[in-house]
Amino acid sequence: MASKNRASLTHKVRYAARNPRRVPPYARRLARDAWLRMKTRDHVGYYRAVMRSDASRTPFGAVGTPSEKRWLALGELQFDYLVKHGLKPGDRMLEIGCGNLRAGRLFIDHLDAGNYYGIDISPDILFAAEETLVRYDLQEKVPHLTPVRDLQLEFLPAAHFNVVHAHSVFSHSPLHVIDECFAHVGRVLAPGGFFDFTFNRTEGKEHQVLREDFYYRTETLVSLAAEHKLDATFMEDWEANDHKQSKIRVTART
Repeated sequence: MASKNRASLTHKVRYAARNPRRVPPYARRLARDAWLRMKTRDHVGYYRAVMRSDASRTPFGAVGTPSEKRWLALGELQFDYLVKHGLKPGDRMLEIGCGNLRAGRLFIDHLDAGNYYGIDISPDILFAAEETLVRYDLQEKVPHLTPVRDLQLEFLPAAHFNVVHAHSVFSHSPLHVIDECFAHVGRVLAPGGFFDFTFNRTEGKEHQVLREDFYYRTETLVSLAAEHKLDATFMEDWEANDHKQSKIRVTART
């Protein structure tokens, strides 16, 4: 699977032949993609519009989990992984692309009050995040939820966060958006802190499907991180999980 080029015509034809029921949904995505390309000036604006469209139907689907059951399971997967890697209540955590708090609700409950900061480019999905806080009685944990225009993180304090987390963000990001994040994330990391992110991994040609899904080679992201004096490690233990994306951990060089 990691070597497939999902953007190639051959792959699309074979996939359509094996999965005819998925052809109409893809055709609708293709039409939406064309429409939003004309209406938006950059990728952030484009994907913000995608999230608005998806969230209007269901916030679960907008973050890539078509059912609440899958939403709960994927949130627990992310939470359990970080706890096994030492996430403590006293840690200060920044979640980039927090969505409707699929994992965030568990992080918020685990962390001390005020220690969770979630950001997202989509105001619409943050409205859904507020509803999640109410549904799970998390108000007293006073989490921070902030819409952002980019990933420059200029409004956040330096050397503040022990853990930065981005799940299914770079899988929807062109390389220049990832580069922007790498250029700034080291500033907000506390000494000894780390930044975990998932990505769509390919061992073949790097490619994208529409403007929504991007596939990168591991070495591309490791090399890009190094340009910003960040050390990046492919997380082998994550591969054992039931998830189609891979994970990299970034730390700032001392």
